[in-house]
Amino acid sequence: MTKVKICGIADIGYVDTSAEAGADLIGVVFAPSPRQVNAQKAREIATAAGEHNLPVIGVFVNTDADTVNLLADFCGLDRVQLSGGETFDYCKYIKKPIIKAVHVSSKWTEDKLISHLEEGKRTLGTQELTYLLDTYEEQKYGGTGKTFSWEIAKKVTTAFPIIIAGGLDPDNVGRVVGDLKPWGVDVSSGVETNGVKDKNKIKAFIKAVRSIK
Repeated sequence: MTKVKICGIADIGYVDTSAEAGADLIGVVFAPSPRQVNAQKAREIATAAGEHNLPVIGVFVNTDADTVNLLADFCGLDRVQLSGGETFDYCKYIKKPIIKAVHVSSKWTEDKLISHLEEGKRTLGTQELTYLLDTYEEQKYGGTGKTFSWEIAKKVTTAFPIIIAGGLDPDNVGRVVGDLKPWGVDVSSGVETNGVKDKNKIKAFIKAVRSIK
């Protein structure tokens, strides 16, 4: 069953909503963003999520590895998502399981994507690694609200644990899950209204995912 990650949680109230709606993972953003939280807030959110046995992912962009590890421990994060230009060699220094974002350009081919993901697996060996495929946009590291060509991911979702992100919302996520059957899907702006998480959209998004058999 495809897992659902609700990202950009900045308020404890949306932890309860996400858990009750059936989310599998939530994300807190440490990188510069309208959804950015500080360490204390992230820790409070992680504590609240723990009451629901809901894993928490910390999202970082080009942050020193020691800082990532310190924040992950302090906040009680379950995984670390690296959404910048971090190399696979950099990833070796991260202690928590990793979600590595791959920003898919319109110029990429299926073979190039496969080769890149295979390189990461070879480099990190037994280190736990999940990939998040997001839309490439210059000078942005996520939260673009734009989709990429999902066709490019059809083969890799059968070979690697893949999270699909970028422009997903309650109306299109069912098609992604049905066509690609990824390990997970990730949403942030697609469940917001005027830049704020919308409880009804969170519920609708998760319902759309669960409706695909």
